Amino acid sequence: MRDFDFPGRSAVHGLKGAVATSHPYASTAALDVLRSGGNAVDAAIAAVATLCVVEPHMTGIGGDCFVLYAPNGGGEVIGLNGSGRAPAATDLEALRAQGLETIDKTSPHAVTIPGAIDAWCRLHQRYGSRDFAELLAPAIGYARDGYPVHARVANDWRGLTDKLRRNEAAAALFLPNGAAPREGDLHRQPALADTLERIAKGGRAAFYEGAVAEAMTAALTALGGVHAPEDFAGFESEWVTPISSSYRGYDVHQIPPNNQGVVALAMLNILEGYDLAALAPLSPERTHLEIEAGRLAYDMRNRYLADLEALEVPLDRLLSKDWAAEMRAKIDPERAFPEIPDLGLTTSDTVYLTVVDRDLNTVSFINSLFHGFGSGILSPETGVVFQSRGASFRLDPAHPNRLAPNKRPMHTIMPGLVTRNGRTEIGYGVMGGDYQPFGHARLLPNLIDYGLDPQAGLDCPRVFALGKRVEVEKSLPAETLLGLQQRGHSLTLAEPALGGGQCIRIDRDRGVLTAGSDPRKDGCALGY
Repeated sequence: MRDFDFPGRSAVHGLKGAVATSHPYASTAALDVLRSGGNAVDAAIAAVATLCVVEPHMTGIGGDCFVLYAPNGGGEVIGLNGSGRAPAATDLEALRAQGLETIDKTSPHAVTIPGAIDAWCRLHQRYGSRDFAELLAPAIGYARDGYPVHARVANDWRGLTDKLRRNEAAAALFLPNGAAPREGDLHRQPALADTLERIAKGGRAAFYEGAVAEAMTAALTALGGVHAPEDFAGFESEWVTPISSSYRGYDVHQIPPNNQGVVALAMLNILEGYDLAALAPLSPERTHLEIEAGRLAYDMRNRYLADLEALEVPLDRLLSKDWAAEMRAKIDPERAFPEIPDLGLTTSDTVYLTVVDRDLNTVSFINSLFHGFGSGILSPETGVVFQSRGASFRLDPAHPNRLAPNKRPMHTIMPGLVTRNGRTEIGYGVMGGDYQPFGHARLLPNLIDYGLDPQAGLDCPRVFALGKRVEVEKSLPAETLLGLQQRGHSLTLAEPALGGGQCIRIDRDRGVLTAGSDPRKDGCALGY
C-alpha cells in the first residue's frame, strides 16, 4: 500500500478501458480513442504515432516496433515483428576491409530499413476498427502546430546536442537557435507532419514507395549508405508465434529472436528456483540473486542470440528449465561471481505503451530508434530520423549475429504479456535498451511474488549489472547497497535512472483494470 507521507503516484483504476504510456499526450490520445468506441489496437496506434512526434529522441517512424496482442483477454497471444533488415547490398567484408571492428551508431551502416510503419498498417488492417487517418490525426496536429517539450524529454534532448550537430539537417530541426529546447518550449516538425499525412491517406505504400522512400534513400546514400529503393519497397513485417515460459503458474510471453525476450525468460527461469517471497523486495539477498541471474542470461545472449534463422543453439534449450537449473547451480547466494566478463551493455532510448479496452483486448507495444535520436541522421524532406539498430550487428564473421544482407540484427526492445489459466492478466514492458530483461525480471516478481500493484511495482528501485560493475539507483536503501558491496559487487550510480515502463493488470474478480506508469518518464496511466 502506498505511503502517502512520501511523494509518489497512485495506481490508476478503470472499468471500461485503461492506457499507460510514457507521455501524457499519448495517453490522452489513446484514451480519447477508447472513449469514442475504438478498440485497444486503434488506441495503441494513436498513442505510438503521438509518441513519435513528442518524444522524438526516443522513437520515430524511422524506427522499429514489436507488438504482442491478446484478443478479448483470452489465452491466445499474437506476435508482430516490425523490425527492419539490413540493405540487400550490405557487405560485411567491405566494412572489415576498412578496418572497422564495430558499426558506429551514427553511421549510415547502422540504419536498417524502418519497420514501424509497415507493422502499424498490418496491425490496423487485421485488428483495427477506426479510420487510420483518424488515428494519426493527433500526431499530425502536434507535428504541425507544435508541442511543449516536457521535462524528461528536455533533459535527454540536452544531452544529445553534440550528436545532433554531426548532421546538418538534424541540427537545423532539433537545435533551434543552436540549442536543445528547454522544458516548456514549443517545437514543431512540419516535414514530419507532411509525411504522416501522406501515410494517413496512402498507408504503407506512401512511406515505402514513391517520394518519401526516394528522399530517405537519397539521404542515406549521400552519406555512404548502400540502401536502395527496393529495400524499402520490399520490406514486410512478420506475424510470429510468441515464445513463453511459466513463472509460478503464470505464462510469460515474449517475441522470439531476433528479439532478446528470451533473456528475460531465462532470468525468470533462474529466479523461479528461489523463494523470493521469503526475501524482502529491496533486500540485498533478492537483489544479489537478480544480478547474478542477469549476468548468466546476458552472457548467453552475447554468445548465441541472433535472428531466428541464424541461431546456432536450439531455442528450446535456452528456454528450458534444465538450462536454468544448470545456471542457478553456479550462483553463490553470498558472493558475486569472481570472474565476470565485460558484457558490453548500455542503456538506450525507447517508448513502451500498453492498452486494454472494454472487451479486454490487450496490446503490449514497443517502438524505438535505439539510441537517442537513433543514428542522428535526418531526411530533411520527410522529417524522418533514422534508427541505429544496425549497430547491434557483429562484424565477426563467426558470430551468429554477424552482419549480412537482408538480415535482422539482435534486437533489444521487448514487449511483455502475461496470461494465467488461459486468460490475459498483465500487459507490461520496461524500456531502456540492454537493460530491458533486468526490468522485466524486476517488475514481474514485484507483482507476482510480492503482490505489488503495477504502479508500486514500477516505482521499485532498480539495478543493472553491466559486467563486474553494477549500476544502482540512488533510491535503493543504504543497507541494500552495503549488503551488495559485502558480497563483492562494485557499485556505481545510475545516471539517469534505469529505464521506464508501463503496466496494466486485469482484475477479473473485481472487474477492474489497474494501471501504472513509470515515474522516471513524463507519462501517465489513465482509465475510465
